[in-house]
Amino acid sequence: MQIHVFTGGPAYTHGYLLSAPERGEAVLVDAPENVWDAIAPVLDEQKCRLAELWITHGHWDHTQGAAEVVRRTGAKVRAHRADQPLIETPGVMGALLPRGMEIEPVKVDAWMAQGDRFEALGEQVEVRHVPGHCPGNILFWFPAQKMAAVGDALFAGSIGRTDLPGGSMRELDHSIRTQIYTLPDDTRVFPGHGDDTTVGEEKKTNPYVRE
Repeated sequence: MQIHVFTGGPAYTHGYLLSAPERGEAVLVDAPENVWDAIAPVLDEQKCRLAELWITHGHWDHTQGAAEVVRRTGAKVRAHRADQPLIETPGVMGALLPRGMEIEPVKVDAWMAQGDRFEALGEQVEVRHVPGHCPGNILFWFPAQKMAAVGDALFAGSIGRTDLPGGSMRELDHSIRTQIYTLPDDTRVFPGHGDDTTVGEEKKTNPYVRE
């Protein structure tokens, strides 16, 4: 499995294209602004079909390009039901959007929950619910690849904001300790913003949630 990182939108949000050229398939984790323009050449070059779009949480900077991706590819959308209003009726975020910005709604095909397991790109994937930044924030863990896409729950040396609607520092602290820091230390953590890191590094050095 190959990991391609694309960054877009005013919040410099990451979208992760996970591709398996030998299978002719790919998955996109989160969809920042104009992500389709970035991933389309890679899909063409690798002769991959985008099978699914996984939304780590419903904040606008992670879904801004989702509608176009789904229109172009028919990708199956996965997300957590707690963020259904943000994803399917994004107008509820109106007060949080930059002036003049509109977000198109996206229909979710499969609602993910804590402990769900499924197969993608020939790999086993586990879902963990990590609320605190956003009620429906989930991570996608590939045990064999030793990697997890965590949305905005945890960053390299930082954590997600908890001052937005639905945020809670107490809840986020609990999520990180019980759902992220319990992953193997050598798990690579791919966040929604900034550099990737590892579970072990954050447990030792993160100033906000240290084991």
